[in-house]
Amino acid sequence: MTFRRITRYLASAAVASTVAASLWATPHAAYAQAFAVVPTQTVYPGETLTASQLEEVAVTNPNIAGGYAQSISEVEGMISKRTLLPGRTIPVASLRPPYAINRGANIRLTFTLGSMTISASGTPLSDASVGDVIKVRNLDSGVIVTGTVLADGTVQVMAK
Repeated sequence: MTFRRITRYLASAAVASTVAASLWATPHAAYAQAFAVVPTQTVYPGETLTASQLEEVAVTNPNIAGGYAQSISEVEGMISKRTLLPGRTIPVASLRPPYAINRGANIRLTFTLGSMTISASGTPLSDASVGDVIKVRNLDSGVIVTGTVLADGTVQVMAK
């Protein structure tokens, strides 16, 4: 009986030490490879981020909150929604893609039904990115229509 008790004790101690070692090693190993993007100068709302304003730094704090940018290519060309301070991580939620269409600009409206395509000039009533649904005033008729912004800067009008 003594043999069994010692064996059970040694087995449970070995498992406990293995689990403790893996728990201790895992976070440090994971954070040793992590990087965060920080600005080198103050970036104000509405500014476009460029590679010269950014640098990648190693993450040494294992308790850092998630949701931050991890590579410069991920944030380069994005627009800041709020002030970004030098040396602070950049939350991905504080960035937006650049607008494809600006309010008040002249754009092309298209409407397709089967093989028929109708095209007209219009002016958007708000700024919008690719894929956004916006309202646009048709310059020929003055009617306000709703459509989806396409990558080429046109708006595909929806049928009512």
